Amino acid sequence: MAQQFAKKLYNSVRWKRCRAAYIAKVYGICERCGEPGYIVHHKIVLNSRNIHDCWVTLNHSNLELLCVECHNKEHMSEGSATVEGTMFDGSGQLVRCE
Repeated sequence: MAQQFAKKLYNSVRWKRCRAAYIAKVYGICERCGEPGYIVHHKIVLNSRNIHDCWVTLNHSNLELLCVECHNKEHMSEGSATVEGTMFDGSGQLVRCE
């Protein structure tokens, strides 16, 4: 689930347009494994200091389209944004692993 400070961004028309344009730009394919992509990942992690910086939030050079599996691998590595027993689902929501 998106952090509280990022919810306004992810619900904005600007983000939805940027996300759609980026997905089209990379043909909807995960940029790591070549499977269908679902999650537009920010390479520079969003935080409360950079959430209003469009060069971080809406810049295509800071985005990467990932499938669920590749996105989970990204966030389950050392220094992960998730904890053991959780993962991101297809819509980018943090859920418990089953």
